[in-house]
Amino acid sequence: MTEKTFDINLSCEDRPGIVAAVTTELAGLGANIAESNQFWDRQTNRFFMRLSVTVPDALERDGIMRALEPAIARFDMKTALADRSRRPKIIIMVSKFDHALLHLLYQIRVGWLDAEVAAIVSNHEDSRRTAEAENIPYQCWKVTRENKAEQEAKLIALFKETNADLVVLARYMQVLSNELSNRLYGKVINIHHSFLPSFKGAKPYHQAHERGVKLIGATAHYVTPDLDEGPIIEQETERVTHALSPEDFVASGRDIESRVLARAVKLHLENRVMLNGHKTIVFG
Repeated sequence: MTEKTFDINLSCEDRPGIVAAVTTELAGLGANIAESNQFWDRQTNRFFMRLSVTVPDALERDGIMRALEPAIARFDMKTALADRSRRPKIIIMVSKFDHALLHLLYQIRVGWLDAEVAAIVSNHEDSRRTAEAENIPYQCWKVTRENKAEQEAKLIALFKETNADLVVLARYMQVLSNELSNRLYGKVINIHHSFLPSFKGAKPYHQAHERGVKLIGATAHYVTPDLDEGPIIEQETERVTHALSPEDFVASGRDIESRVLARAVKLHLENRVMLNGHKTIVFG
């Protein structure tokens, strides 16, 4: 008998009986739980659960949802159900720095990241050759203050047309509008440098070098209207010393940014990230 796999993400106010109610219904379908993660946020009294289940091939998504309806209604659950047989689609946005883009494409090529790149979008022509080599549609949309709304409307249309699941800002150096950030909330991931202390503006790695920073790092987060302050998915830091040059800082930063962004995208596409207010629950 062939099987297929679904990821089920559930969240609700915590109280006794949640796990039993869900797993009982799944057992009645002949589902087998391949992976289970759960977390109780005591501060908000919210319960979060992710289940990866295998089910008979004849069972469709609607059948699983119908079986779970009594538990969902009883506990007023927020629910997301993903069919793992469907390869998720992403749109990658990039400006001139292409290290994060290239790392994503490599991880997809070797199979570590299971995704289809529906399109690469840029405000420069620099990455067109990369897109053509990978046989990926390339859109170059120059962005100005006057046409920003028009270009964002194109992005929304492309997102719908390609049936994309996620937009990845792989060092895309344009700020998304509040309207777009709200419309695609939870579906846009950004990568940016993060230092202690933090440096903004031009040449952040050079600023960090001038201040004698001992740690550099990167943060991947969901995009919100608050610039670089969305719910954090993944972070990494690396120690640096006074003996390193600004160029060494830049090189280390590129590596960290690429790794952190790829891990965040993987976690999201595997349905391991759940929003919890301004924070995330990440089931690794």
